Amino acid sequence: MACSRTAVVACMAVLLASAQGFVAPPSAKAFATSGAAAQLPSSSSRSSSRGDVRMATPAAQATSATAATSKAQDPLLLRAARGEEVERVPVWMMRQAGRHMQCYRDLVSKYPTFRERSEIPEVSTMISLQPYNRYKTDGVILFSDILTPLPGMGVDFNIEEKAGPKLEPMRTWDAARKMHPIDPAAACPFVGETLRDLRAEVGNDATVLGFVGCPYTLATYLVEGGTSKEYLEIKKMMFKEPQLLHHMLSSLAGSIGDYANYQIESGAQVVQIFDSWAGHLSPKDYDVFAAPYQRQVVDKIKAAHPEVPIIIYINKSGALLERMATSGVDIVSLDWTVTVPEARKRIGDDIGIQGNLDPAVLFAPHDVIKERTEEILRAAGGRRHVMNLGHGIEAATSEENAEFFINTVKNFRF
Repeated sequence: MACSRTAVVACMAVLLASAQGFVAPPSAKAFATSGAAAQLPSSSSRSSSRGDVRMATPAAQATSATAATSKAQDPLLLRAARGEEVERVPVWMMRQAGRHMQCYRDLVSKYPTFRERSEIPEVSTMISLQPYNRYKTDGVILFSDILTPLPGMGVDFNIEEKAGPKLEPMRTWDAARKMHPIDPAAACPFVGETLRDLRAEVGNDATVLGFVGCPYTLATYLVEGGTSKEYLEIKKMMFKEPQLLHHMLSSLAGSIGDYANYQIESGAQVVQIFDSWAGHLSPKDYDVFAAPYQRQVVDKIKAAHPEVPIIIYINKSGALLERMATSGVDIVSLDWTVTVPEARKRIGDDIGIQGNLDPAVLFAPHDVIKERTEEILRAAGGRRHVMNLGHGIEAATSEENAEFFINTVKNFRF
C-alpha cells in the first residue's frame, strides 16, 4: 500500500533525527518553567549567529516551535515590557509590598527590623507575595532594599523604623578604598532564594521583578550617612573632590551590575533600576555623575542578559526624560509631574513607559481614582505601557482603594 506524502515526511524526520543523535525536545511546560532553558538560544539561532547557512533540521524546527509556545506562555507584564502586543495593560505598584498592608504590619512585632524582614528568605517571600495574593497584581517585586548589597562591598548599614537608613559617612579616600567588589551569591544568598521561591509560587501568572539602586543614589547614602533633603555633602564632594566621587561611583557600578545579574540568574524576569535622587542634580551634573554610571550598570546587565527588560525610575524626573531614554533601558518609569502624551513627544514611541498615577489619588473617592487611572490608560493607548504609580504607594493608603486601582486597570479595555 502506498504511503501518503505526510507519512513519508514524518518518517524521514524521525530517521534524520535518529541519525544525528537528537533527542526529543522538552514539553512546552517543562521548557517554560526552566530558567536555564528559557535563556538558551535555539540551535538554528546559534548557527545563524556564526553566519552559517543551512536548512533547519526537523528536530531544530520542533525545538523552535517549543520555544515559541513557551514565549506565548510568558506572563503578561514580561510580554508588555518586551514591547509585544498584549491583551490588556499590566499593572503593579512600586512599594506594593509593605506598610500599607495590615498583614505586613502584623509581621513587624515578630520580625522587628527591616533587615530581618528582607533577609530571612521565608519572610521576604511571604511579604513579596502579600500584594499579589490580595490584589492579583501582574508584577511581584522582590521585597528588599537598594542598600541590601552594600555589606557585600564592605559597607554596613542599619535601617531604623522611623529614621530610615543609617551608615558611617564615607568622605575620604581611605574609607572609599575599603569598598570591594561584591560576590552576590556569597553576600546575598537570601535574595537568590527569595527570587527562586517567587518564581515557583507565581509560575506564569505574574512577572517576578528584581531591582537595584543606581550608583549615584547609593553614593548619596554613603556620603550623607543616610537620607537627606538637600544632599549638600555629596554635592560638596562633587565640586571639591570629584575624583573621589568618581572612584566611589565606578566601584558601585561594577558591583551593582553583578548584583543585578545575580538576581536575573536567580529568577528575576524584569529588573527596575532606581536612581531616585538623581532628580536633585542639575542636567550638567547629571550628565557627569549619574548618567555614565547608570549606563555602566545597564551595559553589564545587557551584556549578560540582553533579553531581560530594564526599567529606570527617577523621582521628580520631568526635566530628565530624554536623558533617561538614552540610558539603554527598555522602559522609562514616569513620575506624576509629566503627562504621558508629553513624555511620548519627548522620548518617542520606540521605548516603553511605566506609570504614572499620583499616589495621592489613591486617597480620593473611587470615581476619581477610576477617572484619573483611565485617563492615563487612554493617553498611553496600550502601546508599550505598564501601569503603575508615579512613586511608591503611601503607607496610609487603604487596601480597598489600592485594590480598586488594580481592578480598574485590569478591567479597562480600549
